[in-house]
Amino acid sequence: MERKNTRVIKVGNRLIGGNNPITVQSMTNTLTKDIDSTIKQIKKLEEAGCDIIRVAISDMEDARSIDSISKAVDIPIIGDIQYDYKLALAAIEHGIDGLRINPGNIGGKEKIREIVKACKEKDISIRVGVNSGSIKKEYLDKYSGVNEYSMVYSALENVKLLEDLGFYDIKISLKASNVPLTIKSYMKISELCDYPLHLGITEAGPNWRGTIKSSVGIGTLLAMGIGDTIRISLTGDPVEEVRVGREILKSLGLLKEGLELISCPTCGRTKIDLIKIVEEAERRLDGIDKHIKVAIMGCPVNGPGEAREADIGIAGGNGEGLIFKKGQIVRKVKEEDLLDELIKEIKAMD
Repeated sequence: MERKNTRVIKVGNRLIGGNNPITVQSMTNTLTKDIDSTIKQIKKLEEAGCDIIRVAISDMEDARSIDSISKAVDIPIIGDIQYDYKLALAAIEHGIDGLRINPGNIGGKEKIREIVKACKEKDISIRVGVNSGSIKKEYLDKYSGVNEYSMVYSALENVKLLEDLGFYDIKISLKASNVPLTIKSYMKISELCDYPLHLGITEAGPNWRGTIKSSVGIGTLLAMGIGDTIRISLTGDPVEEVRVGREILKSLGLLKEGLELISCPTCGRTKIDLIKIVEEAERRLDGIDKHIKVAIMGCPVNGPGEAREADIGIAGGNGEGLIFKKGQIVRKVKEEDLLDELIKEIKAMD
């Protein structure tokens, strides 16, 4: 798939847009001022493959905490600012790598000018974030309610506030909890500007439902070549957001690192406890960082053939199973040794 060629901006040591890799973001759910807890959570997110982290800046203590947090972690930190421009300035002073604001909510052109001046001095980019619940009444009236037009033009008004001050290090997000609305909004703004786009389905819900909604919405846009950075919004452990985000990218061939696990859905031919084996395999393979595709199939009838694109795999039988590579059977092993032998083979692979 061909990605839209957007402008390139910086977030700390990461480049967003253009042909740069699509980044996976998350947001801490700790109190930012609880420095130890925030650092601990960010480190877990880093281990899961998070590229950029966002933290809430609710008061001056949060802003001052960025000094200590940024020194302890390796990924860029974005400060989420609501309304108070002084918090944005304080976050910049204490080492934030990026800001998420709505310029129209900051309170006047002079306050925006101060933020822009500070961002230019420190080479800090700004994400203009608009969601379906923060559209100005003017646009709701003009475009007859919440739709892609009121979403997009509300966002572009905020962008223009920055452009009028000569600031262009901008990325844009247009999030809604409604998947079709989100897709239409990003498609529309992608036609109207070349700023990099931050994709997300806001308030997607708990892990299971939220993963489905996010995968459909974000996956559809990415498949169209739209999107430069993503965040999966789930009610739960933010590490799961990163895992889902990375799997979405892998499924579209947009992330070519780490192990990919495929497995069959089981049927009447399955003579082993495939569900248990797959769950155990997922746990044990989690720490193996190799760019390979692993297949776990329920029976030897179709297993090696259906999963011939896998680099390595196993197919269960009745008391024994097969280990295969690229569709070719390597050897038979006892059923109880299948997973152990698979792990050994994977670790021995270059």
